[in-house]
Amino acid sequence: MHIVLDDTAMAAAGQGNVLASRLIHRAHAEPGWFLYVPACALVEADRARPGTAEHLASLPGITVLELDLAAALAVARQETWAAAHSRYAAQPTPERPDGAIIATTAPDRWFGEPVRVLDLTS
Repeated sequence: MHIVLDDTAMAAAGQGNVLASRLIHRAHAEPGWFLYVPACALVEADRARPGTAEHLASLPGITVLELDLAAALAVARQETWAAAHSRYAAQPTPERPDGAIIATTAPDRWFGEPVRVLDLTS
C-alpha cells in the first residue's frame, strides 16, 4: 500500500487525527505499507502548523520526497506547489505501477483530479 499525505493530512496528523495516526503506525510496523510526504506539501503543512515538518520527517516509516527535476517541472505548471507535488507523487512509477493514494482531510480539493483519495475525515 503506497500512500501520499497531502498538506492537510500532515497538519491533521499533528493535531491527533486518528486515521492519520493509524497510517503512520502501519507504515512503521507493517511490511508493504509505504507513506510518503512530498517536500512542497511538507512546507505548507509546517506553515499551517509549525513543527509539523520536523515531527513527520523524524518518524520511522515516512519517506520525504524531494523536489527533483521532473517534480519541479510538474509543480511549475500548477497553481499550488503542495497539491501539485502531492499529485505528482501519486502518479504511477516503475516502483509503484498502480501509483499511490492521496490521504487528505480536504477530499473536495481532489475532485476531478486523476488520483485516488483516502478521506481522513470519516
